[in-house]
Amino acid sequence: MSSIGSALCRRPSLLLYKKVSALSFCNYSTSDYSVNLKEVLAKKIPEHNKKVAEFRAKHNDTVIQKVTIDMVYGGMRSMKGMVTETSVLDAEEGIRFRGYTIPECQEKLPTAQKGGEPLPEAIYQKQVSAISKEWAARADLPDHVVTLLDNFPSVLHPMSQFVAAIAALQSESKFAQAYSKGVHKSTYWEYTYEDSMNLLAKLPTVAAMIYRNLYREAHQLE
Repeated sequence: MSSIGSALCRRPSLLLYKKVSALSFCNYSTSDYSVNLKEVLAKKIPEHNKKVAEFRAKHNDTVIQKVTIDMVYGGMRSMKGMVTETSVLDAEEGIRFRGYTIPECQEKLPTAQKGGEPLPEAIYQKQVSAISKEWAARADLPDHVVTLLDNFPSVLHPMSQFVAAIAALQSESKFAQAYSKGVHKSTYWEYTYEDSMNLLAKLPTVAAMIYRNLYREAHQLE
């Protein structure tokens, strides 16, 4: 397992559960820093899928760990049961995003022009600005979700309202529409990308409406 672990650390995109090597160790081209996130993904996904297929073919029967009854009854604690390539939460180290700790992210991420805290959207300012503008353009909620939020009783917990609003947004799902038409599996990522971007854009609006309705006497959002 140690040799596999070493290989995984050298190849961040195939990491199973340990920290990712710093981005500086990866072979990034100028196009990777494009402000068009979907364009970058279209280039990277086929490359990534090829690496995963090669890795699985080579290590398909590798045993990662022994699972005990106590681990199962303990809520799967310490069990390695999922591939994670974006973030990992370690009981001792804390959380890492693509290999970076939160303090490291605070150092590397660009900050708002008049603020001290970093913006989480991307590492490079042009990408931050582009994705922020795109999210702003996608932030409006459909009328039925606005009506839903405005009609919740004040005794309903904010998180219950939040979850219900997210579920109601399924009506706008590009993936659901495409899936019902039988699109090929190889293109799923395009529709899940659109859904992810739309959801990320709309969540702050949903949260703001809930806060307004509960604590600001339902004054209109500006």
